[in-house]
Amino acid sequence: MTARSPYASLVDQVPVRRSELVLRGSTTRIWTYGPDDAARTVLFLHGLRGDHHGLEPIVANLPGVRVVVPDLPGFGESTPLVGDAHDIAGYAAWTRDLLDALDRDPVLAGHSFGSVIAAAAAPGLGRLVLVNPIATSALAGPRQGMTKLTVLYHRLAAALPEPAGTALLRNPLVTRVASVAMVTTPDRALRGWIHAEHDRYFSTFADRRVLLEAFHASIGHDVAEFAAAVTAPTLLVAAERDDIAPPAAQHALVGRFPDARLVMIPGTGHLAHYEAPAAVGAAISGFLG
Repeated sequence: MTARSPYASLVDQVPVRRSELVLRGSTTRIWTYGPDDAARTVLFLHGLRGDHHGLEPIVANLPGVRVVVPDLPGFGESTPLVGDAHDIAGYAAWTRDLLDALDRDPVLAGHSFGSVIAAAAAPGLGRLVLVNPIATSALAGPRQGMTKLTVLYHRLAAALPEPAGTALLRNPLVTRVASVAMVTTPDRALRGWIHAEHDRYFSTFADRRVLLEAFHASIGHDVAEFAAAVTAPTLLVAAERDDIAPPAAQHALVGRFPDARLVMIPGTGHLAHYEAPAAVGAAISGFLG
């Protein structure tokens, strides 16, 4: 039996429209939530191996806001970039093209890996929101041992013949191990739903090349390297139990921005978009004004 989303009743109340644009060779699939006449628009970028579904619990907690959520190129329903690598530079260029294509001047937001892309694309924008931002290199954080094992796993997947390498990257046991490692909620029903979400959407990447490029970008860059160039007012929404982007690193990160504030969500970790979307939504709504 499929685990039912605890946020389904809220998500179902939000109007949504699906569209697509061809940007940098990628047929980019886009979901636009909320009222068309909203005074505020947010362009929200999801994290590594995710897609638009993962941000819907936050979207449902942003009443009156128009939220545009694309699947990143090479993930979900969006096709890969053509002529650009699936790295920070490639995704940032794609993000700027998407911003130019939108009919309003949106606030740019990103979760996890999406936070790094958003920070890289942010210079010149009006406002920036980063949820569970990658504050420091994963190779130097508290989970550096796990990160090194993950690097070895991806190296093995790259070394194998393509079909076997892709199968390894999509292995459901690996997906479950990653899900268990990230979840922090004690709520069994919520944990079950989060695991089911990862089972459904964690392996929707287009091919091995896309995922390997994006993975190496995710461990090779962090928000800190882009912070000084972001002059826009910035909101960091972090989580006190996040050991991928830990609180100490978040407090250091906020000082690197010319104009930033930090909201720390208690009792949750790196999956704040799943475990505490109401708190995340409240923080963003307060920032938007």
